[in-house]
Amino acid sequence: MSHPRFIYLAALLVTSLLVSAVAQQPSVLPTPVEHAIAQPSGGTAVNVDNDFIHKQFGEEFTLITISTPYVRDVDGDGVDDLVIVAQSKKPLLDQAEHSYKVVDPYYGFYGYGDPKLTATFGAEDPRERNLVVLVIHGAGPEAWRAETPKAKFVIINLPLKKIFVKRLQLHKKQVNAIFAVEADASAGDSVVFWDGKQYKYQPIGTGGAD
Repeated sequence: MSHPRFIYLAALLVTSLLVSAVAQQPSVLPTPVEHAIAQPSGGTAVNVDNDFIHKQFGEEFTLITISTPYVRDVDGDGVDDLVIVAQSKKPLLDQAEHSYKVVDPYYGFYGYGDPKLTATFGAEDPRERNLVVLVIHGAGPEAWRAETPKAKFVIINLPLKKIFVKRLQLHKKQVNAIFAVEADASAGDSVVFWDGKQYKYQPIGTGGAD
């Protein structure tokens, strides 16, 4: 066998092995799901499906494996709200049609709060890519299921592996807040809370949410 032909066959073998190895690696991207079910503290099962998400926010949003729904009063008006993670490549697209507001408390904390600009910032970690937090402020007896909720928000760019909603001590009172377990372990955990006018981001362990 000639030397050039040997080099060519060796390179072909290495390329084939690399392609095979990559194909066998598990995907770290979120997996779409049809339903998200949780058992809130009140004891009543909550079942949220993509049809409900599409009705409230549009076709650009999809439930994924970490889409655990939380039903809590997060804006402090005594009416239950819904908080859930979803995936969307174009969160701004249906904002006017479905009457929700896209907000970015994470970059707002660092001085870059315009979602029209920060929506183009892509997460480096594929586990975070296109993840958003959907919040529905409930209204009336139907609360978050109301045909016309009090308000709807899409929180973008929040670094997270998952979220949970629990009580936060905020300036001498307790409120329900969104706690994010961040994908970057060195960044630690963070919290997003409603201050009466808007959602604000705060890294855990810094001032402002005590």
